[in-house]
Order: sequence, then C-alpha cells, then structure tokens
Amino acid sequence: MNLVIGGTGFLGGEIVRQLLERGEKVRIFCRRQPTESSLAEIVLGDLSDRQSLRNACRHIETVYHTASLPSISVHWEPFYKTNIVGTQNVIDACRENNVRRLVYTSSASVTFNCQSQEGVDESIPYPKHWLAHYPHSKAIAEKMILDAVSLNHQNSDVPFLACALRPHLIIGYRDRHLFPRLFARAKRGRLFRVGDGSNLIDIIFVENAALAHLQAANALTDSSSPVNGNAYYISQGKPVNCWNWINEILTIKGLPKVQQSISLKTAWQFGWILECWYKLFRLSGEPLMTRFLAAQLAQTHYLNISKAKKDFGYEPKLSYEEGMELLKQKLNKN
Repeated sequence: MNLVIGGTGFLGGEIVRQLLERGEKVRIFCRRQPTESSLAEIVLGDLSDRQSLRNACRHIETVYHTASLPSISVHWEPFYKTNIVGTQNVIDACRENNVRRLVYTSSASVTFNCQSQEGVDESIPYPKHWLAHYPHSKAIAEKMILDAVSLNHQNSDVPFLACALRPHLIIGYRDRHLFPRLFARAKRGRLFRVGDGSNLIDIIFVENAALAHLQAANALTDSSSPVNGNAYYISQGKPVNCWNWINEILTIKGLPKVQQSISLKTAWQFGWILECWYKLFRLSGEPLMTRFLAAQLAQTHYLNISKAKKDFGYEPKLSYEEGMELLKQKLNKN
C-alpha cells in the first residue's frame, strides 16, 4: 500500500491520481478532509503530529513525502517546524512501521547559489550561505532523508530505501500557488521583469513530476539499487526563456505581457530592504521581493537530468507542446 503525505496538494494529488489509475491502494495523509471524493483512504493530521503519522504509516510499503512549506517568508520558525522537524517525524514513523521505501520531494533550489547555473548536475554542492529559508530547510530535510539510508544500513537488518527528487518549477492547471500569484500581480500592474529577459530556466509539468516519483519508487528494489540514498534533478529536459514563457502564460489568460522591467541590482537591493523591514517588525506574509527571488527571476538556472534517466528511466511523458496546450485548454475554462 502507498501513503502520499500531502496527497491533497498539487503534486501529491497528481501522484495519488496516477497510483489509483494503476490500480494501486492509496492512503492520503493531509490536514483537512478533501473537498473532492477519492478512492483513497484518508488519514487526517499534520507533520507535527507524530502519532497521526505513525497511524498513517501502518501497513505501508511506500511513502511519498510531498508536503512542505513553500514560501519566501523571512521567518525561520515555520520552515524549521514543517520542513525539518516534520521530515524527521516522517522518518521516525517510517522506521517504527518498517516502511520499505520513502521518496522525498526535495527542490532544485537546494543547490541554487544565486549565480547563473547552466546544465548543472547532482555533483554541485549545497551553497555555503543561504539567502532564503525555503531552500535551506529543504536541503537540511533532504540530507536527513539520505543520511537515514546509511544509518539504517549500519544499525538495522530491516531494509529502508529512500531517495530525493529535485523538481524545478512544477506547473499545471491545478496549481494554487504560482499561477494565482502571477495572474493577480499582472492584473494589478505589479509584475516586473527582473534582469535583461534572456535568462533560461527549467520547468516540469506536474504529470511528469508525479511520474518520476513513481518510477523512482519502482527502482528502489533493494539496498543495491543505484537510486537508494541519492538525489535527482527532474525537469522537462529542455530549458525555456523565463520571460517569454511567463508572457505565454499571461497570453493564455488574456492578460497583458510584462512591460515593465528593473535590473537585477535594483531588485536585489529592494529585496534586501524588504527582508530587513519584515524581520525588524515581525511582519507576516511574504515580501514583494527578496534577494533570492530576484536572482531566481534574473539568472539562468537549468539542470542536467541524465542521472534520473540512467538510474530509473525518467523521460518526460508530456512534452512541452502538449503540456502548454493542456494548460491553454484548462486555464481558459476558469
């Protein structure tokens, strides 16, 4: 049986759908009762609730841990509680229930050092300094997952197999984060291009990201699997021009293309001021700009996915053209 932690979320929901389509049994761990009916079993709780996690992991063979706090907030505590302590609770629940496989949804941002990165592979290290709490906390959680494999191998006769996948910019019509914010800012005239507009970035359609998780789990056959204890970048395999792609999405919704622009230096300075302001006055929510976000919007960063292709046979099933056509059909209905 499969457990999808965060199974009502964007990626988790797609993993659930694909598992059910394969005829597999699925249990969802989530904070509130889903609004849509599902053939999956539901267990309510959150990552801080150790007992509910233990209950959810009973009689489970494979866990997909997709839940996290994705944000550019400047306050560390929520990231620590959800992404780090929550992940440790997942590891503990898996161990206590002898769960065989764990696939963790990490992020390509765990290795983004705010400089241009062209075709980087998994040999690139974590940054020495962090400008955002989300990638920092995800990197710590990722390392905890991968370290748990070697620790289990040394201290237990019961196999515990795990890997981490690093998708970059998951997109799809069910997205409740990126697209709503993008459209809202465009409607208010608060969308600015950062940099000269030439930067290339990777994206991945949620259908492909979910498929990669299932493929990685299938490849975790035993402790000798090359997937076991490793992290993998996953994407469409071909970068897009960041701002041309954003304009394409805006055009689908009948919104004007991005007309205004600011330099990376200006955005970086503005982000630094806002970060200081939010920290000083303990403001909730997210700043309009941060230094990390400025770099993400202006710098080229795309990935080499050869390792995922070689070790567990990942290939994007949905092409860029097919994915954009699906977006066009679905977004035009809303």
